[in-house]
Amino acid sequence: MKISVIIPAYTMDRWNMLVGAVKSCGEQTLKPDEIIVVIDYNEELRMKATLEIKGVRVVANQSTKGVSGARNTGVAVATGDIIACLDDDAYANADWLEHLTAVFTDPKIAGVGGWILPHWPQSKPQWFPETFYWILGCSYAGLPQSGEPIRNAIGANMAMRRRVFESVGGFTEGIGRLNVVPLGCEETELAIRYTANFPGERFVMARDAVVSQWVPNSRLTWHYFWSRCWSEGLSKAAVSHLVGSNRGLATERQHVTRAIPREFVQSLRLTIIHPRTAATRMALLVIGTACASAGFLWGRYVVPQTPVEFSPQDLSELSSTMRGEEGPLPPVRL
Repeated sequence: MKISVIIPAYTMDRWNMLVGAVKSCGEQTLKPDEIIVVIDYNEELRMKATLEIKGVRVVANQSTKGVSGARNTGVAVATGDIIACLDDDAYANADWLEHLTAVFTDPKIAGVGGWILPHWPQSKPQWFPETFYWILGCSYAGLPQSGEPIRNAIGANMAMRRRVFESVGGFTEGIGRLNVVPLGCEETELAIRYTANFPGERFVMARDAVVSQWVPNSRLTWHYFWSRCWSEGLSKAAVSHLVGSNRGLATERQHVTRAIPREFVQSLRLTIIHPRTAATRMALLVIGTACASAGFLWGRYVVPQTPVEFSPQDLSELSSTMRGEEGPLPPVRL
C-alpha cells in the first residue's frame, strides 16, 4: 500500500509552518512514499520551496486557483494507493499516518478523518465554544468516536483511497478556500458524491491520527467568527445545490439539535463561577448558528452558488497534462 501526502500552500507568510508540516511528514513511524507540495499560483513560493525543501515533489497548481484546484493537482500527480492530505499550517504527530491508514485493512472503508487539535497562540481561550472549533479548521465537540462512520473528513487531516478520485472525480471547484477567503466544504461534497454512488462503502473517524493546526490571533476575533459562520452557510448552500439538502445538511442538523444545545447547557452552568466567559460562549453559540443559517439561506435562495464538479475525465486530463509537462514522475523515497 503506497501512501502519497498532499500539502497545498499559497503564501510566503506560512513558510515556517509549511516547512514544519513537511518535516512532520518525514518523521512518521510509517513513512509516506511521497510528499507532494502544491503551490497555488505563487511563483516566489514555488521557487523557494523547490530550492530549499528537500525530499519532496514541488508542483505548481495547474487547475483552478484555490485549495480544491491545488488538491486536484496533487491527486493528478500522486502515485499512491492512499491519498492523505495535510494543510500547510498544520503539523502531524509522529504516528499520524500509522493510525490514519490502519483502517484501510477493511476494503469497505473509502476514507478516514483524523483528529485536529488547535495550537493556540497563547493559552486556550475558555470563551470559544468547542462546538465551533470547525471555524478554526479543527475537530469540534460532537464528532463521532474512532471507528464510527462520518459523513466526511476535515481537509486538514484526511485520507482517501485512490479509487474515490478515479470513480467520481476530484474536489469540486467553487466551494473550496481561495487564499484567505474562508469558504470550505469541498471534502464534504466529494465524500457525499462517492458514498451516493457506492452506498456500501463509508468514511470513518480515527481520533488517534492527530495533527495540530496553528491558530493565529486573527482567527480569535468576533469579525472572523461571524464571517466564517456566514461563509460556511454559503458553502453548505453550494453543496446542497449539488447533492440535495438531505445529504448536504444531515450532519449539521444533528450538530444543531444535539451538540450545540449540550454546550449551551454546560455554559449556563458556568454562569455562577465564570459569568463573563459563560455569557460570551452562549452568545457565540447563538450568533454562530444564526450567521451560518443566514449564509445558507442567502446562498440557497438569494445568490445561488454555482460550483463546478471535477469529473474523473477532468482528473485524467489534468494528470496527462502534468506528466506531459514534467515527464515520468516516479515516487520520491524519503
